[in-house]
Amino acid sequence: MHTKHFEDGLERCSWLNNDPTYIDYHDQEWGVEVRGDREIYERITLEGFQAGLSWISILKRREGFRSAFKNFELESVAAMTQTDVERLMLDVGIIRNRAKILSTIQNAKLVLEMQARGESISDLVWSFQPEVRQREEFSWLATSPESAALSKELRLRGFGFVGPTTMYAMMQAIGMVKDHAPGCFRRAEL
Repeated sequence: MHTKHFEDGLERCSWLNNDPTYIDYHDQEWGVEVRGDREIYERITLEGFQAGLSWISILKRREGFRSAFKNFELESVAAMTQTDVERLMLDVGIIRNRAKILSTIQNAKLVLEMQARGESISDLVWSFQPEVRQREEFSWLATSPESAALSKELRLRGFGFVGPTTMYAMMQAIGMVKDHAPGCFRRAEL
């Protein structure tokens, strides 16, 4: 079964639990198109922090991440120093992983370098959009040829925590692929 019935009478994707924050995210954000360099950078960062963890653990700390990383304003994050890294390692509002914090700062610098060359991280990411955005049959697919290609391109550019599975999760979250399960009320709406 790829959906489950919730107390409000709606069928939703079965990966959801009953947490109201998670349900709201599923109903309002997951699979809705997101564009813009700051917005895509935020999603790359959050998906990177999620690697090895559950998405709900990131979602419950999202405001902490926004505060810690100055609302993902690229110039502000790129200017962070070692002192900031040490402060963030003590911040209980985020996942305190030094490698992921350092990658977040480096990734901001890389996005700014792209912008200086007239490029956009948003345009780059969306250039990997698959031709078929919604699969006919549901699967628990965690990667795709497009997410692998996007991951490879970002890694070549120096980005960190952008593996194929992480990039596929972002592609789902930003509406690049439409992976609400058949029977989920959101599938028909997007």
